[in-house]
Amino acid sequence: MNKIIWCVRKKGGLSLIEPNPDLAEAYIRKAEEALESMRVNVIKDWKISTAYYTLYFSLYALLMKIGIKCEIHSCTIAFAKEFLGDYLDAEELEFIEDSLKARIDSQYYVDRTVPDGQYGQMMRRAPEFLVRCKSVLIKLNEKKINEIRGRFQKYADKTA
Repeated sequence: MNKIIWCVRKKGGLSLIEPNPDLAEAYIRKAEEALESMRVNVIKDWKISTAYYTLYFSLYALLMKIGIKCEIHSCTIAFAKEFLGDYLDAEELEFIEDSLKARIDSQYYVDRTVPDGQYGQMMRRAPEFLVRCKSVLIKLNEKKINEIRGRFQKYADKTA
């Protein structure tokens, strides 16, 4: 089954709401706060979590601007892969997906470690992705938002 359709069917999954630029800005502020926490924290596990949340809140700001709500992180990423390819490349989205796995491993398991290379990438790329999403927010005009919403609605209609 298509991941987007699965996400639409799940409680807390993908759904249309009114586009909300104010909430988009609020999530950008949350991303900036997570980034600041990442910078000042000295514990690796918490740095991984805050780096991931910098990425996630940056991405979620885009969904709020478009008017898409989602409480399932993997579904948020799936939405971006399916609908935001004009703005974010596949490698960036794979990196966010890998960062989600790293956050889960470091936060919930004592016997799993995040490789130093991935940890270093998260530390370097989190601020870059925040800047990238701020740029995308500027580019997302009403016409583009309506196009994305229309494409998403076709998936939502398949679940009815």
